Amino acid sequence: MDLALLRTFVTVHRAGSFTRAAALLGLSQPAVTGQIRALERQLGRPLFLRKARGVTPTTVGDELAHKVAPHMDALVEIAEAGLDDPTMPRTLHLAGPPEFTALRVLPALTPLIAQGLTVRTAFGGTEELFAGMAAGHHDLAITTGRPRGRMLRATPLCDEEHVLVAAPRWAARLGGQAMLRMKGVDALERLPIVEVHECLPFVSRYWTTVFDAKPAAPGTVIAPDLRAVLATVAAGAGLGVLPRYLCMDALDSGEVVALLNPPVPPLRTYFLVVRVGALAHPHLARAHEWLLRAAVDW
Repeated sequence: MDLALLRTFVTVHRAGSFTRAAALLGLSQPAVTGQIRALERQLGRPLFLRKARGVTPTTVGDELAHKVAPHMDALVEIAEAGLDDPTMPRTLHLAGPPEFTALRVLPALTPLIAQGLTVRTAFGGTEELFAGMAAGHHDLAITTGRPRGRMLRATPLCDEEHVLVAAPRWAARLGGQAMLRMKGVDALERLPIVEVHECLPFVSRYWTTVFDAKPAAPGTVIAPDLRAVLATVAAGAGLGVLPRYLCMDALDSGEVVALLNPPVPPLRTYFLVVRVGALAHPHLARAHEWLLRAAVDW
């Protein structure tokens, strides 16, 4: 049985999607689909059930994954042992927004760091990161927009949900979510706004998506770091809009309260950006694949 087909099968099984598996493998989606069909023809049994969003393994697919995956992982580990070779380049120059890079990306790379990968990190906004990528300053970048032109390639990494939060005393003053839904956006205009920039990017996106309106008041506190926004909101300075991953612990502990839970919350997509041809370097290819795998659980 072709090992390439088995590797593709295991990747699809773990990713739950032909599209995400294609990104992990550096293949086109039709190529991944063709390989799975070829393997199904060899076995004479379907391995996945196609859904509107992704795929679900059949019983045969689950059994095959249970048997094959550990051996495929061992083969990949042997093939990638070059990270331990001191003569090979193994420094990853990584760039991204400070909060997401610090709380999501760098911890996810820890297993590779333990195997010898070294990392140098830079922070910046999307356009700044694109410029740095084009100039060769960064190997991989996490951005919130797609690059233009053919020099850079972007793969969707994950979506983040934005949450409207405030300290419990502000939530109590507003009368809770039911009262806020009834009063609408006018009730929020009395609260000070804590944001990362004068243009209120997070609050404006939330207002547009949920209320079909724009904020009427300027920011009261501007701090160019979402972690500072969270701390300031938790201290009672006003309301803020934050990614759920960033404020999840504060929500669980009751430091902050979600003022609303709209049926369709605002989302923002992160992209993993690389220069065309850069994944020919094994240490970059492995870091790229590792982050795409880790993002399945983000």
